[in-house]
Amino acid sequence: MRIHHLNCGCMCPIGGALFDGFSRGLTASLVCHCLLVETNQGLVLIDTGFGERDIKAPLSRLSPFFMNLNRIQFEQKYTALAQIKQLGFNPSDVRHIVLTHLDFDHAGGLEDFPEATVHIMQSEIETAQKRRGFISSQRYRPSHWDEVKQWKYYSPGGEPWFGFEAVRNLDGLPPEILLIPLAGHTHGHAGIAIETPEGWLLHAGDAYFYRHEMNTSKPHCTPGLSAYQWLMEVDRKARLYNQERLRALSLSHSSDVRLFCSHDAIEFKTFADKL
Repeated sequence: MRIHHLNCGCMCPIGGALFDGFSRGLTASLVCHCLLVETNQGLVLIDTGFGERDIKAPLSRLSPFFMNLNRIQFEQKYTALAQIKQLGFNPSDVRHIVLTHLDFDHAGGLEDFPEATVHIMQSEIETAQKRRGFISSQRYRPSHWDEVKQWKYYSPGGEPWFGFEAVRNLDGLPPEILLIPLAGHTHGHAGIAIETPEGWLLHAGDAYFYRHEMNTSKPHCTPGLSAYQWLMEVDRKARLYNQERLRALSLSHSSDVRLFCSHDAIEFKTFADKL
């Protein structure tokens, strides 16, 4: 099993270091950290970032509110489709897509892989279909998934993973890939754990946003990302609880589990540079 780290979206909100903690100019640099996993069952994509149709016709696909707030950079080179081709693969080899959640910056590329089976928590698709309230109606874009042919829905339960609930034996996927429910950012938000020869890799999605929220007993987050987490949370108690559990995991099992979130550019560079 080989894992490729892909940046499938670039966002440059106003705020610079007040958002990302390192930029010197007016704008910040945020990524959409996705994974491409080579397995015996074909290629597995973990989140999709923005898709080809988002790039070509953003106003018909995305919320103007989030387009302007996040200052999304619409460049084809960031799409999973372009990067998979650049790696020498055929996009039709992507047999499965596993999603942390259905937000616009995580699911925009679903329809670039029409033959793939999409795996997601049951509560996430149910919430996304209802789209109640302003933020929900803007974050969930039905045009991203209305052509998906094959879905697999899951509920929490099963043998625990480092004390977390875990959905194991995902249909058609190798047993090394698990869904880890991490509600709070959305009701059906989940992390994706992958067992590798070097230990476990945990894509924590949007369960946290900033590298210094993990691997420390004194966590902190930038003002911009703190505000964004507050804006997007649907269950504050659950989000903070799961974030604290992830922090404890990062401290107590640092040799067993490497974790990262979706949007921290420094984290992405750390993992991508190791390839």
